[in-house]
Amino acid sequence: MPEGDTVFLAGKRLDKALAGKTLVRGEFRHPALATVDLAGRDVLGTGTVGKHLFTRFSGDLTLHSHLRMDGAWDIYPAGARWRRPGHDARVVLASRDVQAIGFRVHDLELVPTAEERSLVAHLGPDLLDPQWTDEHARRAAAALAAEPGRELGLALLDQRVMAGVGNLYKVEICFLLKVSPWTPVSEVDTAKAVALARKLLLANAWRHEQSTTGELARGRRNWVYERTRQGCFRCGGRVLVAQQGEDVYRRPTWYCPKCQPGPAPSR
Repeated sequence: MPEGDTVFLAGKRLDKALAGKTLVRGEFRHPALATVDLAGRDVLGTGTVGKHLFTRFSGDLTLHSHLRMDGAWDIYPAGARWRRPGHDARVVLASRDVQAIGFRVHDLELVPTAEERSLVAHLGPDLLDPQWTDEHARRAAAALAAEPGRELGLALLDQRVMAGVGNLYKVEICFLLKVSPWTPVSEVDTAKAVALARKLLLANAWRHEQSTTGELARGRRNWVYERTRQGCFRCGGRVLVAQQGEDVYRRPTWYCPKCQPGPAPSR
């Protein structure tokens, strides 16, 4: 599933492309919305909350979308050929000079703008909220600590704790805290974990490249995430990968046994 910074950037690109423009084409290739036509509506803007996108139109109407594992919003000049297959398009929003295509986007629904909040009320504080305060940080840290026996890696992925962390940042936050992802939450500084999560997402929010090391060259961007071949970026030692979580929450989880002491699955 995309990280919160990926969704944030997608929202900013949509906003830049369409905000203030009138749609000449606004169609859905989705069973529940197939008869809806948004042509003629003005686009007021696009915002994000965690991994949720909200595109707002005139007439008190908002399109809610979620990228999940494989969704994407692409921006093209008017009339340009799409880089992805047409059968994957779920939404087409076009003004006279630009088109925004939602490929394989999920959770598509149109709601009154005033009701947006009800769709994300269950989420924890949004790590990329421009109005972030110390109170948001305290709330997230308290929510993270609420189940002390829970594995840290699983707790970090829980969007009800704080919104925006995906598997990449889960893995890298655990590394930077110098603990195994299977470490109980009770054994970590939850305030530090929240601060790290926000720092990493903010550092990458305005670019496509995601780096947790501070370097942007390929092969040098992450400490342990997807580094089973290269080894740990800090010590050079072997990086292991194991599954964490059950069913839809199951994720491959990378870690360095040398740099990250603590519980781990038996091999």
